[in-house]
Amino acid sequence: MLQHPQFDPVALQLGPLAVHWYGLMYLIGFGLVWVLGNYRIRQGQAPIDKKNLEDLIFYCVLGVIAGGRLGYVFFYQASYYLQPAHWLEILYLWEGGMSFHGGLLGVLAALFWFSHRQKLHFLSISDFLAPLIPLGLAAGRLGNFINGELWGRPTDVSWGMVFPQAMDGLARHPSQLYQMLLEGFVLFALLWWFSSKPRPRGQVSGLFLIGYGFFRFIVEFSREPDAFLGLLWANLSMGQWLSIPMIVLGLIIFYRASKLNRLDLS
Repeated sequence: MLQHPQFDPVALQLGPLAVHWYGLMYLIGFGLVWVLGNYRIRQGQAPIDKKNLEDLIFYCVLGVIAGGRLGYVFFYQASYYLQPAHWLEILYLWEGGMSFHGGLLGVLAALFWFSHRQKLHFLSISDFLAPLIPLGLAAGRLGNFINGELWGRPTDVSWGMVFPQAMDGLARHPSQLYQMLLEGFVLFALLWWFSSKPRPRGQVSGLFLIGYGFFRFIVEFSREPDAFLGLLWANLSMGQWLSIPMIVLGLIIFYRASKLNRLDLS
């Protein structure tokens, strides 16, 4: 049985300014998108140039913040935040509460706006962006682990870890690290390899939805459900129910891209 290291959540203190690890991981994540995106641009594997990449990242930052927060509000705690007395708390980002699935919707909205302004095909942009995202997701899950939040369910495996924030002394799955591995490193390797060769437009985007949705669905079996929600219908968590439409949509996009490509070649 392991003990969570209890990291200081503040990574850097600059006078009255405290830089938290979780916020730093967001910066690292977007920094990695910039580095990997520029690499693909230099390799001639991008539909945009460096200046457009910087604009795209800016729009995506806004999409992640707005979508992630609103997703948490509506998917997880609508009964609380939609009470008139708590409306302003929706803006209290410093108190935590972000949803990946909401952030994804925010990014999709940003991509629609960007592709419309640049007169580019939406799926061309999403195919370019999809392989750049997983390492940022890995950084975010590392931030969750450093903060000792979003811990796993009780377990008796040898690498089970006690999270003091759970206040029960039970050994639990370090599910944040599982997510970092699967949704981050494994998904990145899969998408980077798959997108390194020309593919039918939409296939990379479809594979991202399938891969993330599948890995998230599996890891949720080891992750402790949110205390205010618990397990939902069929003993599945909210994260699993939100991942199912991702997988279905990804399969549809991937299949349609393959079919259209065959028609183009005939």
